[in-house]
Amino acid sequence: MKFVMVHNNFNVRDLDKSIAFYKEALGLEPGRRIEPEDGAFKIVYLEDGNSNHQLELTWLRDWDRPYNLGDNEFHLAFKVDDYEGAYKKHKEMGCIVYENPNMGIYFIADPDGYWLEIIPLHR
Repeated sequence: MKFVMVHNNFNVRDLDKSIAFYKEALGLEPGRRIEPEDGAFKIVYLEDGNSNHQLELTWLRDWDRPYNLGDNEFHLAFKVDDYEGAYKKHKEMGCIVYENPNMGIYFIADPDGYWLEIIPLHR
């Protein structure tokens, strides 16, 4: 029996704002969409163009409050080939929430507060 990871899900309050953030911050592009006729939810799968793993963003029409992320001790990690350039971009965007220079990593947060770890490609 063999399992393959295909996607992670984040529920978001403003789908367009989240898509724009992920495109600017990480170069992710929207792929497949699911939108039922009743408009109760929308799902957009974001892709990096390099792997088969996707980030599923889910918007729920009737959700009226920020998502409770608890202690936010979970995250997604991204390796980047230009760590210094990414750091500069994220600093300019104001989305860096934690830095660990000793480990050579940092974290950014999306509009809903989900953390994303940035790692140099050759680490």
